[in-house]
Amino acid sequence: MMKLIEIKKARTHTQYKNAAGKRVCGVTTVLNLLAKPALVKWANNLGLQGIDSRKYVDALAEAGTVAHAMVEAEFVGSEADLSEYSPKTVDLATNSVLKFLDWEAKHNISEVQNEMKMVSEQHQYGGTCDIYCILDGKPTLIDLKTGKAVYKDQMLQLAAYRHLLIENGYPVDGARILRIGRDEAEGFEDKEGASMDTYFEIFLRLREIYDLMKDLDWSMYSG
Repeated sequence: MMKLIEIKKARTHTQYKNAAGKRVCGVTTVLNLLAKPALVKWANNLGLQGIDSRKYVDALAEAGTVAHAMVEAEFVGSEADLSEYSPKTVDLATNSVLKFLDWEAKHNISEVQNEMKMVSEQHQYGGTCDIYCILDGKPTLIDLKTGKAVYKDQMLQLAAYRHLLIENGYPVDGARILRIGRDEAEGFEDKEGASMDTYFEIFLRLREIYDLMKDLDWSMYSG
């Protein structure tokens, strides 16, 4: 019987510990230092409609979560556990995955590892890589994203994951983001990571700022 892949609705609470057992920050925690104007605009639009964004559950976001899990399961030859989701959500996600299947059919994929949780002892941060595989003969990092666009902070994340793999002994000849739209209109995009060394340098600066800010006493300020 095929093992079902459990859908993880959030990865923000994943804990990473170094070799000494000390907790280190995660990649997404560091990147939260960056402004996200697209998210602000989204929340503002909801506010204009009288909707509290903190309580709002976006049907497209849920479909995106399901689509992400379905694509990951496809990579490892398994199935995602969709039992908690409505048929409407599953149908929406299935439609968005069809273009990924077209992409997959054009490539040779083997030796897939997924959900690789790693820590950088050199820079003291952790992260979980979506997919590491041999893609068309090259060891490749693949980060799965759902949404209507690829954003700059996602390239920083890709660069940070790429370093995690390399530091932990995994060669990386290519790094790319596969964007799976949350419905047919948002489509599908294969975005190859360029200038990864430069993006990683930017991530390291943010990593330093994170430590500096963490050591300050912010209790005297409002907001």
